[in-house]
Amino acid sequence: MITIVFLGKLADLAGAPTLQLAAPLDWAGLKAALPAALAEAIEDPRNRVAVNGALLADKAALQASAGDEIALLPPVSGG
Repeated sequence: MITIVFLGKLADLAGAPTLQLAAPLDWAGLKAALPAALAEAIEDPRNRVAVNGALLADKAALQASAGDEIALLPPVSGG
């Protein structure tokens, strides 16, 4: 299994902070496994993706295997 971690507003859209999905998983497979509104939200170019703590330069290059953790990070805002 692969653990998907949703942060910030993405966790709100997901309705939970984490989700378990079957391995292996690529970007297209991840989007297909998510509800439509969430899949659309993660397409925003401001959102970043990390696999096992390492940020990906290109989300489309996502490749995850059993035991991996994918974190979906929305842009940080503050005041």
